[in-house]
Amino acid sequence: MIAVIDSGVANLASVLAALSRLGASMQVTTNPELVREADRIVIPGVGAAAAAMEELRRNGLVEVLRAAQQPVLGICLGMQLLFARSDEGQGVECLGVIPGRIRKLETTPLFPVPHMGWNNIRFDGDAHPLLRGIADSSFMYFAHSFAAPMLDCAVAYAEYGERFGAIVAQDNFFGCQFHPERSGPVGLKLIENFLDL
Repeated sequence: MIAVIDSGVANLASVLAALSRLGASMQVTTNPELVREADRIVIPGVGAAAAAMEELRRNGLVEVLRAAQQPVLGICLGMQLLFARSDEGQGVECLGVIPGRIRKLETTPLFPVPHMGWNNIRFDGDAHPLLRGIADSSFMYFAHSFAAPMLDCAVAYAEYGERFGAIVAQDNFFGCQFHPERSGPVGLKLIENFLDL
């Protein structure tokens, strides 16, 4: 069973539709016990990190997620919540299961923020298991203003005025800055790979 976390700022419909297309058994929940018992955890999200973290705290999910042993996938804002901090607003303490800080993308005339639309992801060397069957330079759908810098946990990157982590992986925690559920067959393949981990 896959626990899909309702952080109060999540875009749940498209995530649930993608999981359904893959035949997955899922439940949208904020119940800590159901999250602990799940085989997989998905943290979707759009919007503000502070609001999402407050909702996780209110539902007693912060420590549950930090202690998770099963595979966890954060999508867009859900990926950013995996890091220690976000620079959004006055700064937000996040889950801290991946060291590092989420930063605002730099705005330039050629690269206005938010970064919206299709962009390709790149990876060097052997592909991470999340990328099995996915070609280097595949296009994914992005919609974000904040991003992870290029840290050791980045297993794929994208460029939008600057290079940033597009997919991160540390232990049983994984994240993608783009929306795989909105990225067509290639994005669906990434979700399938996560379910197969």
